[in-house]
Amino acid sequence: MAKYDKRSKAQLMREKGISIIVIARKLGVSKSSVSAWCRDIILTEEQFEKLRKNIGISQKTGQRMGAETNKKKRLNAINLADIWGKKMVKKISKRELLLIATALYWSEGAKTDSTSRFMFANSDPNMILLMKNILIQVMEVAPSDIVCGIQINRIHEKRIRKVLIFWKKLLELRDSQLNKPYFVNTKVNKVYENYDNYFGVCRLFVRRSKNLKYKMLGLIKAVKGDILSA
Repeated sequence: MAKYDKRSKAQLMREKGISIIVIARKLGVSKSSVSAWCRDIILTEEQFEKLRKNIGISQKTGQRMGAETNKKKRLNAINLADIWGKKMVKKISKRELLLIATALYWSEGAKTDSTSRFMFANSDPNMILLMKNILIQVMEVAPSDIVCGIQINRIHEKRIRKVLIFWKKLLELRDSQLNKPYFVNTKVNKVYENYDNYFGVCRLFVRRSKNLKYKMLGLIKAVKGDILSA
């Protein structure tokens, strides 16, 4: 189609209230060319309102498509990362479990002289369970020597029984292995979305564990010496 014919076609389409973008796409020309050809055409109020609504729908559709594309990319990246993670980890040895416990204790364990026994604290149930299993499987701690203490805000006092039952079942503890919960009295101005699914900070203790604590500190010292002095 010749340029003159495209211009005439564009003007006819514009007079019908068709948008500049649609005209440019159908005729295979630039939006700037269509705008120049149709700048003298005045749309009726009805046509303008229709165009405005269509633009809004188009933008929302584009946003939804873009969000869906980004979601697919994210899920694909997560899936590839999961596959990579399994390939890299494979079967974890006892020595590797010991190094994992060392790193965790370095981060979340009691290391000062103010605590005379092994104590590890975190709010992540899976992390607490992992440490408990390592203590039994690798450090040869007797399951009956493991004690659990819960720290949680006072706003959870009315559901504390549920909280204690959760940790008791997860860690397979007897009632005698659960210390009295410690309530934090810090004022909270709002109730968070995870209120019913929050189980506080679990402090994992081991009875008569001064030497175990020293061993963990020795492991930390060895890891620091090997890695940071390299």
